[in-house]
Amino acid sequence: MLQLVSKDTARRRIHVRLRTRLAGRAQMPRLSVFRSLNHIYAQIVDDARGQTMVSASTRDKEVRTTLKTGGNVAAAKVVGQELAKRAGAAGISRVVFDRGGYAYHGRVKALADAAREAGLKF
Repeated sequence: MLQLVSKDTARRRIHVRLRTRLAGRAQMPRLSVFRSLNHIYAQIVDDARGQTMVSASTRDKEVRTTLKTGGNVAAAKVVGQELAKRAGAAGISRVVFDRGGYAYHGRVKALADAAREAGLKF
């Protein structure tokens, strides 16, 4: 009998495969992205210490006040800009981009492009 695999299960499998090649270090931490239906989350992680250094999402108070909804490309751009601003304040300029198993287009691409424009290098 045919076993159907959910989109989330397939995404998680892809993410595990990506993580075998990606690792964040103190000099170049990992920018991890998670998107849900209504929000988008991004964090910069030092995998060696297992510590989140900087994070931003559409649920943050500073970001939420400027948005009508958190589940669109415009919201992802704002989150990318805010994350890059917070990373700059923390002294982070270079990161490794971890798309979280999602296709690199739409909200994920918008977040990455906005973070690049705001000063992050990856």
